[in-house]
Amino acid sequence: MSLEFDGANNKISNSSGASYGVALPAPNYRQPQPLIINGDMAVAQRGTSETGITSSNYYTVDRWRIGATSAGTWTQSQDTDVPSGQGFAISLKMDCTTANASLSAGSFLYFQQKIEGQNLQYLKKGTANAEKLTLAFWVKATKTGTNIVELRDMDNSRSISKSYTISSADTWEKKTITFAGDTTGAFNNDNGESFRFLFCLVAGTDFTSGTLNTSWGSRVNVNTAVGQVNHADSDSNEWYVTGIQLEVGEFNSTTLPPFQHESFGENLQRCQRYYQKSFDIGTAPAQNVGIQTGDLSFPSTKGASAATTLSQKYNFPVRMRASPAMTGYNSAASNAEVRDVSASADCSSTAFASNKETGFYVTCTSSGTTSVGNYLSLHFTAAAEL
Repeated sequence: MSLEFDGANNKISNSSGASYGVALPAPNYRQPQPLIINGDMAVAQRGTSETGITSSNYYTVDRWRIGATSAGTWTQSQDTDVPSGQGFAISLKMDCTTANASLSAGSFLYFQQKIEGQNLQYLKKGTANAEKLTLAFWVKATKTGTNIVELRDMDNSRSISKSYTISSADTWEKKTITFAGDTTGAFNNDNGESFRFLFCLVAGTDFTSGTLNTSWGSRVNVNTAVGQVNHADSDSNEWYVTGIQLEVGEFNSTTLPPFQHESFGENLQRCQRYYQKSFDIGTAPAQNVGIQTGDLSFPSTKGASAATTLSQKYNFPVRMRASPAMTGYNSAASNAEVRDVSASADCSSTAFASNKETGFYVTCTSSGTTSVGNYLSLHFTAAAEL
């Protein structure tokens, strides 16, 4: 008996004329890579722990930035406390070390990621077909109560906020939140910041004295974090998060696609578009960590005449988002100069030249004991964050 498949009607027919309907799997519309980078908190090129945090910056886990003003003092770290049986090995921990129980009006603490506009065009924002977004994550905290997540359109000054509740202290809970699509204001199609989303941990009255904007609209500070509990009101408070995913479409806890785990190498490469370093992956950038620890090396082209040596071009393993800001680190002394390893001396006037998305050069002035061909060494970090 012969069989024929009718693809237009999803039927199989046999030579006798009988036909049978065929159930085909639903197409998979997920992006080939997660929209969120490093949602499992695995990559931390800057270091695995940072103490004394009181202000805004990138500190530990890649792509995740702290926004902070008058919100107590915090330690941020990678941690092995994770939800059981979910495939995660690392969480991000925020530990309040100096409390602020009496917030000023402008106090805030956010944990946030910024996203390029050219990575968001398939969301169809600003059109009648704007896509809904579903945010899911695992969270654990000492303090229970209402918390706020905010999405921001940075190109059009628009935002939407939703609340979630931490029900049980010191217990991993999975949260799933759906946001409507925004039919107003398209994202710019470029490599600048168009979108960010923020977990709020602390908010003063400048952000809580209005009505929570649960629908997309022009961003007004007082409507962005209404109801937010104060995770900084005790130096015993801790807040953990991992498994952050942002899916296109409307899902609940039953229909949500599973977290899209990437290999560490794939995850690292995506992070390196925004931040790279010469140090070994487990070594935090610092002065005087030692030679032959991943540092750049190149021969001196000038002797002790104090003339300038130009290195060969260093090519980044991953093209960066934009021309990066460069920072130099001496591999064998506590300064930022190129080290003449052969002469056990430091060069001077170390600088980076032609910093581009693809790489850079190093220039320096030779030391008084430098000879042509001496072994020169330097570590670096390159940042092209949004």
